[in-house]
Amino acid sequence: MPSPLTHDDPQAIGPYWPVARLGSGGMGTVYLARTAGGRTVALKTMHARIASDPAFRTRFRLETDAARVVGERFGAGVVDADPRADTPWFATEYVLGPPLDEAVELCGPLPEGSVRVLGAALCGALGQLHGSDVVHRDLKPSNILITAYGPKVIDFGIARAAGDDRLTRVGVAVGTPAFMSPEQASGQEHSAAGDVFALASVLVFAATGHPPFGHGQPADLLYRVQYTEPDLSGVPDGLRPVLARCLDKNPFRRPTTGELAAQLHDGSGEFADHLPPALLADVGRRATEVWQITPQRLPAPPDEPDQTGVASTAVPVRWSRRRVLLTASGAALGVAAAGAGAWAVTAGTGGSAPRPTPGPSNSLLAKPEVDSVWQIQIGEQDRFESSMPSHPHVLANLVTAVTGDLAGVMAQTGQRAWTVSGMDMAWQIASDGRRLVALTSSGDPADRGDAGGEALLITSLDPLKGEMREPFAHLSDFNGELFPDQMVCTANGVAYVAAGRGRYVHNTFSAAQTWYLLAVDIATGKLLWKTPLPARRPGTERFYFLSADVVGPHLVTLQEANDGTVHAVVRDTRTGAVRWDRPLDGVEADRVRLPLTTDARYLYAGVGRLRALRLDDGKVAWDSKSARPGRTYGPPAVKDGTLYAVEKGLGLVALDPVSGRVKWEEKGGQGKNADLNSAPVIGTGYAYSRRGSKLWAVELSSRTPAHSYRTTGNRFIAHENAKRVIAQGGGFLAAFPLQ
Repeated sequence: MPSPLTHDDPQAIGPYWPVARLGSGGMGTVYLARTAGGRTVALKTMHARIASDPAFRTRFRLETDAARVVGERFGAGVVDADPRADTPWFATEYVLGPPLDEAVELCGPLPEGSVRVLGAALCGALGQLHGSDVVHRDLKPSNILITAYGPKVIDFGIARAAGDDRLTRVGVAVGTPAFMSPEQASGQEHSAAGDVFALASVLVFAATGHPPFGHGQPADLLYRVQYTEPDLSGVPDGLRPVLARCLDKNPFRRPTTGELAAQLHDGSGEFADHLPPALLADVGRRATEVWQITPQRLPAPPDEPDQTGVASTAVPVRWSRRRVLLTASGAALGVAAAGAGAWAVTAGTGGSAPRPTPGPSNSLLAKPEVDSVWQIQIGEQDRFESSMPSHPHVLANLVTAVTGDLAGVMAQTGQRAWTVSGMDMAWQIASDGRRLVALTSSGDPADRGDAGGEALLITSLDPLKGEMREPFAHLSDFNGELFPDQMVCTANGVAYVAAGRGRYVHNTFSAAQTWYLLAVDIATGKLLWKTPLPARRPGTERFYFLSADVVGPHLVTLQEANDGTVHAVVRDTRTGAVRWDRPLDGVEADRVRLPLTTDARYLYAGVGRLRALRLDDGKVAWDSKSARPGRTYGPPAVKDGTLYAVEKGLGLVALDPVSGRVKWEEKGGQGKNADLNSAPVIGTGYAYSRRGSKLWAVELSSRTPAHSYRTTGNRFIAHENAKRVIAQGGGFLAAFPLQ
């Protein structure tokens, strides 16, 4: 599992920023690291103290070469390397799956079918190596990672060319005793047949939970491997004779990888179909958690100076994923190791199997049955929901959504136009219907200034290509690395931003931070005005702004105060001055993190009782508390001079937005279970409202439910150009007819 960086771990290695430690051994350290473009890798470096030793540098280079030989199909593909650096390093894809030893610990011994398909796949990996005259020499459960589309073999630290003894001495055993071959245990040459012996030992462990020669001191294990018979108790009867032949003390009597693969599995089906549900769930969990790792750096010991140049008081160190906006292109499709696709077992060294085809997300979510025009998976799950839920943005022909990636999707067809990987902070993106504007940080550690972190940048995105343009504003007075920095909204060529100064403190507000609301001209990057925001309660993760919109000269916002109350606040768009501030009693903050409902005269507030506030002075124009006491409503929607909302226990109601008078109520009695958490979507002939797992279309002329669609969505918005109701939720984006 990842662990914090130490005080003397490097800030950067080549083009990579270490995020956490994955492990450390005699040769070097392995980090979880990311690029400025958002790619996640496993990065291995050699220890500086041995980097000057030619023998160790040669071994490190051979390890890199062996990883390249096995390739990304059977191993962690090498994406970058610098073996000639002062401290050599190489980077591989970050494999989303547990090591085999952790998988067995989680699920217990694997069923026979899982062991067979695992063994056949590992035969393919070893066959790939042996075909290039390379032997692994350290195959063990911790060096085998289980993914949804097959196992991957890693750690080639002592791999070498068959017959090459330049890096070892005869009579010296190198490897892991519990999974060595007899010839390796005695310090003799370890050939391809030795890898087959180790593979059989791994499969015994997978099937029983224990190695074939038990546990104990290395000397005892080396003796047992050479002179005693393996313990095959617990191995399924059908596997026992196959594995016993592989564990023969005589290497010449062991099968080849091709022969063994043919005895284990016929190569049919997908790998994931043979894995226990708990193991598949763990793979999915790891795919989610890799982006949730919060980088931290341990302080230097009291008597040891910090070698990184970072003060030890600033222990939490956060790699800003907003950097991806400066370099990620629309063709980026996420973490290299995260695609889901078909897998077939390769039998022997000459077999072939389709490579995993990257899917639209990093997840193993089952595709639900829905009645949509189209549906695509856009993320492993909806992320950061407690901070600020993501809502689709509607552009001319596109809809964009954030759940792990920022995706641009053609609203008519569901075709993915582009993806910016790693951009999952939905509150840092806003749209005015023509363009997307986003916050990022400079990505330059030297550009820290006095604000407490890297400078805050504001940039726009080309909606046709998904490419980030050059930043139009460089705000060195504000810390671009602060988690709660928020793109409040954008309209009329102006970006409204909540931005802070002060040191980053683990995704929360701090008493040492100061916060402001800014207005920035998008065309020139000029700061039009800034106004201070009240201090936030230290330790809170709840943002200032729940939602916002611009109506004429009014910047209309919903804000959460430190006491948890929700306030409607209207500011002058020209100066930022507060025109009025009214608390909305009875409104829960978590239920109004939604697009605002406004027209030229009023702000309409629901989620409880329904009321209209005049934009000019904040006075209540009407309140359902008087007209319909005791009634509860969801968030409203307004269109063509009518206000619509879902009333608890009744269904859809239509009201006069000026007086609050009810025009009509839904008929038929099917609206009793209508959802009160999302606003209805209004078309020309139908209004759309969620009820349970279905999106119901209520005919406006008859005021009765007409038909329904199965959906996983919990947020809905109209795309009128494409005539679609866009639904987002559960990691999926879907579209339904808007009529």
